[in-house]
Amino acid sequence: MTHATEIELLKAALATLEKGFTSLPDFTQDFDADAVGNVLQEVANRMQDNYPYFHPQYAGQMLKPPHPIARLAYALSLWINPNNHAIDGGRASSAMEKECVAELGALFGWATPLGHLTGGGTMANLEALWVAGRLHPGKHIIASEQSHYTHSRISEVLGLPFTAVPADAHARLDLSALEALLQAGDVGTVVATIGNTGFGAVDPLADLIELRSKYDFRIHADAAYGGYFALTRTLNEQTRAHYARLGAVDSIVIDPHKHGLQPYGCGCVLFRDPAVGQLYDHSSPYTYFSSGDMHLGEISLECSRPGAAAVGLWATQQLLPLVPGGKFAGGLDDSLLAARDFWNRLQRSEYFLPLMQPELDIVVYAVTAPDTTTASERARAVFERAADYDLHLALIELPISLARVHLPDVAENSETITCLRSVLMKPEHREWCQRIVTLLEASAKEIVSGVSP
Repeated sequence: MTHATEIELLKAALATLEKGFTSLPDFTQDFDADAVGNVLQEVANRMQDNYPYFHPQYAGQMLKPPHPIARLAYALSLWINPNNHAIDGGRASSAMEKECVAELGALFGWATPLGHLTGGGTMANLEALWVAGRLHPGKHIIASEQSHYTHSRISEVLGLPFTAVPADAHARLDLSALEALLQAGDVGTVVATIGNTGFGAVDPLADLIELRSKYDFRIHADAAYGGYFALTRTLNEQTRAHYARLGAVDSIVIDPHKHGLQPYGCGCVLFRDPAVGQLYDHSSPYTYFSSGDMHLGEISLECSRPGAAAVGLWATQQLLPLVPGGKFAGGLDDSLLAARDFWNRLQRSEYFLPLMQPELDIVVYAVTAPDTTTASERARAVFERAADYDLHLALIELPISLARVHLPDVAENSETITCLRSVLMKPEHREWCQRIVTLLEASAKEIVSGVSP
């Protein structure tokens, strides 16, 4: 964790930033450097009480370290502390945000999308479903049982009826169950999850678009996790076919703070039809007065928002353009290949039973056991034991109905099964895959066989 080079780069950039304000009278913010230093040391000590999210041996939840350019640009902007609600509060950062949004829209073939950054995927999905509810008032929001829980919660907040439809054995939205609901004629919006958080599974978007031609409903793509994979060349053929149709949906959410290499929180909501901006219509005479250009607050449910998020994202997209075959896209390819390698290695292991082959970069796997109760107990024990080796994993509890087809030789004596889950979202995971499996097997050998390695 040596950051000396980053600190030197930040100092040089701060010196350049200061030159832009030399015409002002001298002013220095007063603070007690010794006291600040003491508190910072305390913060540094307290922050050691974390999993090492930045390290390749953290192979658990969706936590990807920001790129150095992102954290440096974000930190640099804090000396200005812009607010991207109104142009008057963040002139440069508002312009940067608009450029970022245009580039994100271009990922999906949208030349003039309406959109903005948000505090994260939850707020971005809230805005998408708020627009959906304004356009189809009182109609159902439909999403898969494996979609993010935020959709049901948001629907409740918005006063919209919500129905979760079953997922198939590959954790994707079940089309037959969906069509039965569509036939009732009371569906306003179907959420297509493009990379769900449990498995990284991609809902059958191409088929949903075909159904839309038969039934009248909006399609919202929750691509908070999987959206950036539109750039990759290594998706399987079926998944690629669904990604190819993303430009036909009505709205998209994508989270730069996941695969976009940004600090938390940085989400983004995009609308294909800019005309939905009229739904946001409101006035604010004390903020929207400094420019005739569009203020981002005029098309956002949020008011004050950190311009720092836009600065960090803009800098990252300048350094690592969002183009197929580029360095950024190559990092995503590495994550996909790491997950496939990991899944293949687990298939050859005597201690693990991987579930469905990963579509993206998430692998779910059970620990070998005679029955589901024992498998769950062993998964929790391996989770704890692996941490002793500084290998950090995640757990997921699944209904037996979803796991059954993948674990035919495991007797069912519980309604759910706890499995291990690894999100291999760091490009470095590809090189570290062998080491991760070695540590995993050492942990499992002790738990399953009672033999210390």
